[in-house]
Amino acid sequence: MAVRNNPTGRQLRLGAELRKLRERAGLTSTAASQLLGMKQAQVSNMETGRVGVSAERVRTLACHYACSDKALVEAIADMTGDRRRGWWEEYREILPTGLLDLAEVEHHATRLCTAITVHIPGLLQIPDHARELIHQVVPEFPPPDVEHRVSFRIKRQAVLFRDPPTPYLAIVHEAALRMQFGGPDVTKRQLRHLLDMGERDHITVKVIPFAAGSFPGSGQSLFYSSGQVPQLDTVHLDQSHGPTFLDAEAQLEMYRVLLDRWEAIALDVTRSRDLIHNVIRDL
Repeated sequence: MAVRNNPTGRQLRLGAELRKLRERAGLTSTAASQLLGMKQAQVSNMETGRVGVSAERVRTLACHYACSDKALVEAIADMTGDRRRGWWEEYREILPTGLLDLAEVEHHATRLCTAITVHIPGLLQIPDHARELIHQVVPEFPPPDVEHRVSFRIKRQAVLFRDPPTPYLAIVHEAALRMQFGGPDVTKRQLRHLLDMGERDHITVKVIPFAAGSFPGSGQSLFYSSGQVPQLDTVHLDQSHGPTFLDAEAQLEMYRVLLDRWEAIALDVTRSRDLIHNVIRDL
């Protein structure tokens, strides 16, 4: 089988999950290759996403690795399917790989959640708001690159409109509502769009008011993508140098706790909508 030079984020994650199964079984890659009757390089290539793996091969590996978690095994097996090129591939030579990986994660997620303090979540941004944010990146992007990034961000929002749409929870701090990116007119249109999207049954928008004071993780923004089983969840942190993806069990648990605390101090949906209306009136 041909070896991939540039596996996608999902292919890398599949390989990483196979490595975790092996390591939980207490096997080295050499011992696993002997047990499976294959070369050690084949095991290594599977675990680095450099070669494709069939669903049946995943089940065979899980059997040899004595994994009894059937839900996890089937969820990993499902990751081998749907090998069609996603829409994000048209940006492969244009945008950083991390952004394409983010679109791929969103596409396959069973639920999405964003917790953010100074920006409107990307999945709920209007083009003018997104354009203003992207213009502020240092070093500054040339105009064509700005437009590529704007169009890419808007296309990512398709997960909220497909059938069935992906459930989405957006926890936004009041500071993000009052940041006038693009001026008052753009801000008003952005906040009205936020209200409109929040009326959809699968989208929940909650606001943390200034009055809530300090709270854990207030200095960061995070994106949480749920997989078919909790072990396949992913955390995306938006860094100035590019996106970072986390999937270690301890990391996932920490960010689940943070999200629970953010949601606990946020206003309920009705009071969140009232606050957004108040901000619009203040502009």
